[in-house]
Amino acid sequence: MKVLLPQDFPRRLREITDPPKKLYIEGALPPEDHKWLAVVGSRKYTNYGKEACEKLIEGLAGYPIVIVSGLALGIDALAHRAALDAKLPCVAVPGSGLNPKVLYPSTNRRLADEILKAGGAMLSEFESDFRATAWGFLQRNRIMAGLSDAVLVIEAEQRSGSLVTSKFATEYNRDVFTVPGSIFSSSSAGPHMLIKLGATPITSSTDLLEALGFTANEKVVHDYSDCTPEEKKVIELLAEPLSRDDLIDTLGIPISQANALLSFMELKGLIKESTGEIHLS
Repeated sequence: MKVLLPQDFPRRLREITDPPKKLYIEGALPPEDHKWLAVVGSRKYTNYGKEACEKLIEGLAGYPIVIVSGLALGIDALAHRAALDAKLPCVAVPGSGLNPKVLYPSTNRRLADEILKAGGAMLSEFESDFRATAWGFLQRNRIMAGLSDAVLVIEAEQRSGSLVTSKFATEYNRDVFTVPGSIFSSSSAGPHMLIKLGATPITSSTDLLEALGFTANEKVVHDYSDCTPEEKKVIELLAEPLSRDDLIDTLGIPISQANALLSFMELKGLIKESTGEIHLS
């Protein structure tokens, strides 16, 4: 664990009116020239909220975007997981210290480890052994807003802490985006209120990319020139997504060798597996 002083903070965080005096960090900060998007929402999400979160972030794959969230149960954890699946850089800002013994919630300690293993970062202004408190979450919310270019709210009741993050974002002159929902769902009351106050409604990944200022030609294009012949064959076969079994059958090599090849390619960010199919990243 390292300590960051204000001069070492990401530029966006240095600009806010009430920056922390120091930050504790595990892992490595993603590039500052990426767009940093905070994703927040209800701990008690609906199936609609879960699908919206996963699909929106999945559609950001390949763009220079960092996903920031609070490691909390619910939408936060879903956002981190979706970012990892999409091979997007990830930053978690828990409402506790970073010592695994106090990291909150304890059920997301494995997720925190995965974020670090994927090259992401954990940040906290609290001492290592600080246990989460209601006050700590409010403090944490301002850091998430301060780190980010924009905040996306996915499901929130009218008194949700997620709306506090959006309030900080407005104070810091950040963009606020939100996902509209059913007029009959209390989980959509917060987003609908935000829309009335001027937040940008987001109904697709295309909406989100445009709101962040991206165009289609800004997507990161993989350079396959350094790939091995075996990797290039997999890339050729994945012109369309295939199931793992079909891909291995077509490769015509021993199953153990094929699985090792595919695992290595996924670690390199060349391919990813979701909903039972393997496709190019």
